[in-house]
Amino acid sequence: MIVDCHGHYTTAPAGLWDWRKNQLSSLKNCFSKPVISDQEIRDSLEGAQLKMQRERGSDLTFFSPRAGSMEHHVGDVKVSEAWSRQCNDLIHRVCSLYPANFAAVCQLPQSPGVPPANCIAELERCIGELGFVGCNLNPDPSGGWWKEPPLGDRWWYPLYEKMVELDVPAMVHVSASCNPAFHFTGAHYLNADTTAFMQFLTSDLFRDFPTLKFVIPHGGGAVPYHWGRYRGLAQDMKRPPLKELLLGNVFFDTCVYHLPGIELLLKVIPADNILFASEMVGAVRGIDPETGQYFDDTKRYIDAIDWVSAADKKKIFEGNVRKVYPRFKG
Repeated sequence: MIVDCHGHYTTAPAGLWDWRKNQLSSLKNCFSKPVISDQEIRDSLEGAQLKMQRERGSDLTFFSPRAGSMEHHVGDVKVSEAWSRQCNDLIHRVCSLYPANFAAVCQLPQSPGVPPANCIAELERCIGELGFVGCNLNPDPSGGWWKEPPLGDRWWYPLYEKMVELDVPAMVHVSASCNPAFHFTGAHYLNADTTAFMQFLTSDLFRDFPTLKFVIPHGGGAVPYHWGRYRGLAQDMKRPPLKELLLGNVFFDTCVYHLPGIELLLKVIPADNILFASEMVGAVRGIDPETGQYFDDTKRYIDAIDWVSAADKKKIFEGNVRKVYPRFKG
């Protein structure tokens, strides 16, 4: 089985965005539901994610709301709660219509300055009532201004305690950037991946939560490329070696859109810490003129590397995701 651990509903029907516009324009605490038929959901997927699964050879995608539209910086906490609930309910509908193709990952109702404990009720609803397998955690709900404490701060601990209790991991994933210095997919996303890793490195988070797990997407940002820097920084700071300090709890996905980048990731990061992902249909949708293939067809890159053993490829494609997401039964 080939499981893609990183997919967003980037092709959601217009009814969702109409609801959002209505919410933000006048009905701040809009309690209605988006008007979306099952057929509209099918139409939004059949020519996109489902078609790509068939063509590229993956079996199932972990599916969450569109990351760039989480927009935790927009409105107040009530706006975020209502928006997150609608997005998560739509993901639940997708996974109910296509249980063999998608497993649900939830958006959390974060809001700048609001303690993460406020997310617990929605996490419990999604995991306990709707059968989701994980969540996306935004380390910067301010939208590019980085106003929250680092991820190792005790400010986050109530949410981590609930994650441990529910046995669910989080993918560290920011949303849109309202800081003009940071393009949201080309800079903000990769900055956040790198920043989260460094925050973990400098904290004692996994001493306090030894079973807590995070997935850092987009190949870990700059982390694999600068692995020697991080090993050296850990040594200078008198921290344990990275393998001991982080690799029991921190994992990386394969949303890297060229073969040399995937090769670097697989040479630097142990196979036990890599989860297959493509983020299709996502940040990069075009065809690479150098290869004639889609940039985000990441399975093709892994298949092409002959020095990775079949056993390690099986871990990357399936085994590790079952270890990191124990609620996923497949």
